[in-house]
Amino acid sequence: MPLASVNGYSMYYADCGQGTTIIFIHPPVLTSLNFLYQMNTLSQDFRTVSFDIRGHGSSEPSREEITYPLIVEDIRQLMNQLKIEKAFLCGYSTGGSIVLDFLLNCPERALGGIVISGMSEVKDNKLKKKIAQARFLSQIGAVGVIALSTSWNQAKTKLPLLRTMFYDAKKANAQNAEQYYHYSLQYNCTDLLEKIYHPVLLVYGEEDTLFHPYAKLLQERLPKSELVCIQKAKHQIPTNAAGKVNELIRQFIYCCESS
Repeated sequence: MPLASVNGYSMYYADCGQGTTIIFIHPPVLTSLNFLYQMNTLSQDFRTVSFDIRGHGSSEPSREEITYPLIVEDIRQLMNQLKIEKAFLCGYSTGGSIVLDFLLNCPERALGGIVISGMSEVKDNKLKKKIAQARFLSQIGAVGVIALSTSWNQAKTKLPLLRTMFYDAKKANAQNAEQYYHYSLQYNCTDLLEKIYHPVLLVYGEEDTLFHPYAKLLQERLPKSELVCIQKAKHQIPTNAAGKVNELIRQFIYCCESS
């Protein structure tokens, strides 16, 4: 199990392949395993790096409060240790918000961004309620309930992956998961999006209607964005529409490199 000492704590990471680097960022409770299909496939053409955020999966719990700036700094230091000068950042759901925060605060270390089912803020009541419910379950220590629900939605038709994802997700530190959920409710970088000069690929599910307003908002505000909706896909794109999203990422990076 590869571990790195980052900011004084032990971080689990996976590092596969060679070439242009893609770093993957997961949402609360889920882990780097959420990008298993991306790591396995895209590592044939690129260097792919995934990691468990503090207090998630096999990474050590954090004594500091989990915030996006803290995660961004951890990514930057992991890049230093792995001798990665620049990378594409790919985030899923709230991980997409961290991609945007990285592009805003460490632009010199980024080649571009890939936001999958993500947002620059949480502004509708339905999504606020979903995140608030998960935060409450974390507060009372019921991480196992979240782990089962999220793992089921990600991999219900793939039983071996479902078992592994659930085992990995239920290891989350309840306090750190609650902090991650809490920060995602407060975060808002919408007014800063026009300052992001990197190319950004936006990928959403055609049936993920709750997130369509966020997709439209990002497309309108980001100066260099491309929006793609995957047909018959819902929110859980990395696992349930892996083939399509992998090809989109591959073509996006090739296009960026040739321009």
